[in-house]
Amino acid sequence: MAERGTALAPVERLEGRLRGLRADGRAALVAYGVAGYPDLDGSLAAFRAMAEAGADVLEVGPPYSDPLIDGPVIQRAVTAALDAGTRLDDVLGLVNELTASVDAPVVLLVYYNLVAHRGPRRFAAELAAAGACGAVVPDLPPEEAGEWLDATAAAGIAPVFLAAPTSTDTRLSAVAKSGRGFVYAQASLGVTGLRASLAAGIQDLVGRVRAHTDLPICAGIGVSNADQAAAVAGFADGAIVGTALVRRLGD
Repeated sequence: MAERGTALAPVERLEGRLRGLRADGRAALVAYGVAGYPDLDGSLAAFRAMAEAGADVLEVGPPYSDPLIDGPVIQRAVTAALDAGTRLDDVLGLVNELTASVDAPVVLLVYYNLVAHRGPRRFAAELAAAGACGAVVPDLPPEEAGEWLDATAAAGIAPVFLAAPTSTDTRLSAVAKSGRGFVYAQASLGVTGLRASLAAGIQDLVGRVRAHTDLPICAGIGVSNADQAAAVAGFADGAIVGTALVRRLGD
């Protein structure tokens, strides 16, 4: 059962889980899915199955009409979820049911348009009320995140930022200073999708991020199979797998 009654803030529960795995010498498996795909009940069942199968963190993607970093597989999934009528209130309801029934911390991967439309303070408070531990906002740079950072601090949830292979040390320093939960290291430039091999340079990126922070570092975008996830686990604190799981669910 979930740990809802704990005194820990949601962000502390997420960081504690990841750091506990690090202390045990094991990397986290962060499993992504689209809320409402193939339908709401099916996506809830899929997230629960991921947790039961060993996923350490669950990453829920609210469907959005302009998924900027997502490739064709996830684009098709979010379009299907939107066409079926899935909206943000439905996603919050799903997260509430999910966090009441699994121990794995839950974070959202959400574009800032959805945050801004609802209002950052309300959005963060509703995430915390639903039991989520944080949110990855891939299109929000830390230098422009002041309102969101205030909102997440008030709600006790983690603002998670991306570090890309092209990030300067100045940007990595800003990500390290502003972020909580973990740093999302972008394994590949471009959109999400299956890759035949891990992108060159991801290990170097993780090393560069480590020079700026002790936060756990999880690598995603282009981690497509068990062998690639195992390779990432050799140098990062977690592997984020999305497209491969969404495609499997669609099949």
